[in-house]
Amino acid sequence: MSVEIVRVGSTRDQLGESPCWDADAQALSWIDALAGTLWRLDPQAMATERHALPAPVGSIAPCSGAAVVVALRNSFARYDFGTRALTPLARIDVDHPKVRFNDGKCDPFGHFLAGTMHMDRQAGEPVLGGLYRLRADGRVEHLADDIGFANGPCFSPDGRVLYLADSLERTLWAYDYDPDGPLRNKRLFAKTHEFDSGPDGATVDSQGFLWTVLTRAAQLARYAPDGRLDRQIALPASYPSSICFGGPRLEHLYLTTISRSARLEGALAHDGGLFRIEGLPAAGRLPHVFGGA
Repeated sequence: MSVEIVRVGSTRDQLGESPCWDADAQALSWIDALAGTLWRLDPQAMATERHALPAPVGSIAPCSGAAVVVALRNSFARYDFGTRALTPLARIDVDHPKVRFNDGKCDPFGHFLAGTMHMDRQAGEPVLGGLYRLRADGRVEHLADDIGFANGPCFSPDGRVLYLADSLERTLWAYDYDPDGPLRNKRLFAKTHEFDSGPDGATVDSQGFLWTVLTRAAQLARYAPDGRLDRQIALPASYPSSICFGGPRLEHLYLTTISRSARLEGALAHDGGLFRIEGLPAAGRLPHVFGGA
């Protein structure tokens, strides 16, 4: 089966990010991180809702009910699509103009993990922020302090391996993951220097293979569980950003893209659009939900 990539709808984001699938509602949500826009799409009806969040937004993940958990600049919140209410949940202890939340994902145990980006960090300057875990009871844990530009957190099918990218280092790391303990056994999973791009958004399919976006190479890469590069797919956007599986059988891969971020500006008319990728070798897995429901 050949791979097909199609544009979905007509939205155009500055910095499209963090697509996530709501399996109960059969709906897709994603953000324009710089504009503070939260989108929700019903793919069957092709109906799109627009919601507003305080910009910049780092990432979102599904909650039980028609809601998402949100990583804002340096805090967590819950957004309800029905009431359009944003409820604060917790803050982190970093308040710096060059540090904000970036990518995030729920673990299989009902917690939300989100990492920060430390922008314009000078040589020798210590990393501020890192990777944080918001537990369902509202407690925040600081899991890692050595990740300068966190992207693509995702989990092995058994939930015992966490994958996490440091985009500036062009490296994907793997950790032994305990939902009630610290990260252990940090190890190299893959490097992306050969593509002249750092890894960005990522997800794991039903076969346990990791997919990651190579933003500056305009490609999608699939890695085997042992870190071996399995395949590459060229993408029809100047700067793709993030991915998630969706659809009734999780057979589609949804892709967000960038039209103009702080450092990147696309040259194609459909940059910033949402895309759907079909014909991949494996479907996805049910998304993890904050709170465990």
